[in-house]
Amino acid sequence: MSSSAPVAVADAAATVRLDVWLWASRFFKTRSLAKQAIEAGRIVVNGERAKPARAVRTGDALAVTRAEDTFHVTVLAVGARRRAAPDARLMYHEDPIAQQRRLALAAGRTAARAGYRPPEGKPDKRARRLIQALGDLDAM
Repeated sequence: MSSSAPVAVADAAATVRLDVWLWASRFFKTRSLAKQAIEAGRIVVNGERAKPARAVRTGDALAVTRAEDTFHVTVLAVGARRRAAPDARLMYHEDPIAQQRRLALAAGRTAARAGYRPPEGKPDKRARRLIQALGDLDAM
């Protein structure tokens, strides 16, 4: 019976909770935000939805959806301690094809926003009348 105890301890040392790993690898700013994302189904581990307490091991494939971006990563290291961003990037490897697709979509969103400039201040009397006139045209 004592021979099975060290295996359990060694196995426990090689795993960490999913919400803790997402926080430590800097995908989310707080552990509670990571937990909310997991519960909302935005985190997929090895093709399956997961719970916050699921054990993460090296070699697991994760799909992390954050806002409009989806990261497809493979776990390289397991750690429960939050480190600097360059060190945190060493905990996972992102799929290069998925990374290019994610960056292209982000560039497209940036380009779409580039043409819009919000007004610098409140509209004056003439601008308000133009806005009202345009609103009347839409009602027809």
